[in-house]
Amino acid sequence: MNDLISYLGSLDTILLRNPLSDWLIAVCGALGFVLLVFAVQRLLIRILSNSQRPKATRMDRALINAVQSTKLWLIVFVAVYFASQYLDLGKKVEARLDHVITVAVLLQVGLWISALLDFWVASSRMRAEQSNLAAATSLAALSFIGKLLLWLIMVLFILDNLGINVTALVASLGIGGIAVALAVQNILGDLFASLSIVIDKPFVIGDAIVVDSFSGTVEHVGLKTTRVRADTGEQLIFSNSDLLKARLRNYKRMHERRVLLTLDVEFATPPELVEAVPGMLREIVTALPKTRVERAHLKALVGGAYQYEIVYWMTDPAYGLYMDTRQQVLLGVVRRFEAEGIRFSFPGTYSRRDVAAAAAAAVAQAGAGSEAPESRPVRA
Repeated sequence: MNDLISYLGSLDTILLRNPLSDWLIAVCGALGFVLLVFAVQRLLIRILSNSQRPKATRMDRALINAVQSTKLWLIVFVAVYFASQYLDLGKKVEARLDHVITVAVLLQVGLWISALLDFWVASSRMRAEQSNLAAATSLAALSFIGKLLLWLIMVLFILDNLGINVTALVASLGIGGIAVALAVQNILGDLFASLSIVIDKPFVIGDAIVVDSFSGTVEHVGLKTTRVRADTGEQLIFSNSDLLKARLRNYKRMHERRVLLTLDVEFATPPELVEAVPGMLREIVTALPKTRVERAHLKALVGGAYQYEIVYWMTDPAYGLYMDTRQQVLLGVVRRFEAEGIRFSFPGTYSRRDVAAAAAAAVAQAGAGSEAPESRPVRA
């Protein structure tokens, strides 16, 4: 009994201008406030994570992000501030605590807004990747700019709350900012190049591009680099500033594909067949779907052969369809030439004397106006 009375009497001991009993109440109150916030945080996360509840919505994920971004070490400062209201700490200490609580609240508000911004960017990017890849490319840069402005505003508020003249500070940082900009000019160059890519959109995520001798599909456009999945499987990483300086081909934006084929036919081919070949080529290509013939001509007499050139367009630029159609064209040419008795010419197959003799025979045959025995050059 005497021990209890002695203990209760000790609570009246003055410590830093306050009885020890008041200090115990303040500490217990601060600890209880922190534990209460922690328990409410865990409970809210558990409730919002239950997607089976009747009123579950997509915004629950945003609220979960915001609740998870609540930092207990910042809540401790808030708890200490409220506990200090029960104590007499003096004007100087109370003024310092006012600054601390303001900084803690501003930091926590910044974390909440940043978490909501991350959720908005992630959900918007997911929807954009399904329908609008150009918007998906822009979101990364917009997220960075949004967070940069957010924390710049928060820092200015904090400095102003601490009594710092923000206007004078910004003015004094002018020369220092120039020096820093010169020191990190490569990084800033890539950053502005990223913004240029976002605004001008020379390519977006999912585009098939060729940069110099490299080709692949754009996977990610970051603040400093762009990542491209190469056709051979590896990932290529380009600096944004270097990428904009390079000559770039964007095959995803190809609406039609132009195809040029060159064929060489023997000099021994009769003139009437020589004249008929362009028409044959047109017929072969026109019979195939999604093609449009531009021209077909006897281009030149080179290398001991009649050289033909046909140009046609694929109205669907898909590479697989282009290769399938090209194969069908070549097979059709082989079958038609075989049926007409036309033989292909290959470099080095005939000697110059054989070529000259075959050409003279063809000219004589055309001048006589009658069929002459077929003359074919002897293989060298």
